[in-house]
Amino acid sequence: MDKFINFMEKYFIPYASKIGNQRHLVAIRDAFTVTMPLMILGALAVMFNNLPIPAFQNFMKSIFGGTSWTGFGAAVWNGTFGVLSVFIAFLVAYNLAKGVGKDPIGAGIVSVASFFTLGAATTGMNSSGLFIALIVGILVAEIFTRLVGNEKLVIKMPDGVPPAVATSFASLFPAMITISIFGLVAAIIAAFGVKDMFAAFYTAVQEPFMGLANSYGSALFIAFITPFLWFFGLHGANMIDPFMQAINAPAIAANANALAAGKEAPYIVNKPFIDSFVNMGGTGVTIGLIIAIYLVGRRNKPYMVVNNLAAAPGIFNINEPLMFGLPLVLNPIMFIPFILTPMVCVTTAYFATSFGWVPVATVMPPWVTPPIIGGFLATQSFAGAILAAVNLVISVVIYLPFVSLATRQEMKKEQQA
Repeated sequence: MDKFINFMEKYFIPYASKIGNQRHLVAIRDAFTVTMPLMILGALAVMFNNLPIPAFQNFMKSIFGGTSWTGFGAAVWNGTFGVLSVFIAFLVAYNLAKGVGKDPIGAGIVSVASFFTLGAATTGMNSSGLFIALIVGILVAEIFTRLVGNEKLVIKMPDGVPPAVATSFASLFPAMITISIFGLVAAIIAAFGVKDMFAAFYTAVQEPFMGLANSYGSALFIAFITPFLWFFGLHGANMIDPFMQAINAPAIAANANALAAGKEAPYIVNKPFIDSFVNMGGTGVTIGLIIAIYLVGRRNKPYMVVNNLAAAPGIFNINEPLMFGLPLVLNPIMFIPFILTPMVCVTTAYFATSFGWVPVATVMPPWVTPPIIGGFLATQSFAGAILAAVNLVISVVIYLPFVSLATRQEMKKEQQA
């Protein structure tokens, strides 16, 4: 194990760190972080409208006389998921421009303008336009920030002009050139007979990508790579978050729309699926580790001190005390269960869902929702809560022998001391 760790520290960690700190990925991750409350609210609005409890549905209909009561949820969805791509187009460009110190507000506004120049007002504002929004945000930031720094494009204002006005005129020509470029792109695409770029792109690229990411193999990879990176001290969740969010929002929206239309939800793998059935207690299903330590690790004083501090945060899926206090980072004894447990849990969750034993996750609870409760909310079913409970038991069983081994080693150290 020591040779493996040394090898990874020498050849893998430097490159993985560079990828994790790559500015475009960081900008995308931070953009989705800002919009996360909106996505949760939108998902809860869909849950409110489609709560699968006949008594609730009948009660609401009896009060409001029909389905008019669903207007609340529809309005909230329109203000969240319905314009998600617009927010992302702005925030990605904003974050990238801010990172290089070049007029982030201007870059964000130009990005939104360029996004609408491509025809987003027709079908691209919701999650179906998410991939194009990411591309537009990145390209606008790269073009605009380079043009803003060009002295030949700056309109010099006389002394005494307010700074806000001077800044606005300094960005005038860069903004005009950038938006015009996207206008030219839109005209060229239209010349090829593409009436709706967003619908065509979604059908050709985004939807197949979501289907590929919806496979068991992708779910298994997500369950593996996140704790694997964490083991070496890299924030695995943050590093794969851009990938997860790129498929997450469209998948949740597609599932919600399918249920609203009385159809079967098409996408199993999404963020609420991973959060509710795999990341219970945090990456590595560490709620199971906390319970295992209380069961067989009471004689391990260092473990118990950390565990007592980590128990309360762990209920809300915060496991940094375990990561760096136990620690789990570079802990050779815990390497196997830390990697294996989420892979086993994602396997049981995926096949339980694909076999129809548990409904597809269609609602995104806040990531701090305690285990089991999160399973119920994500699937709107007690079957989801039962599946989460089963995975919780599995995680405890896997961690038990390794906690016992660590405890025996600690006892030997105390005896030798």
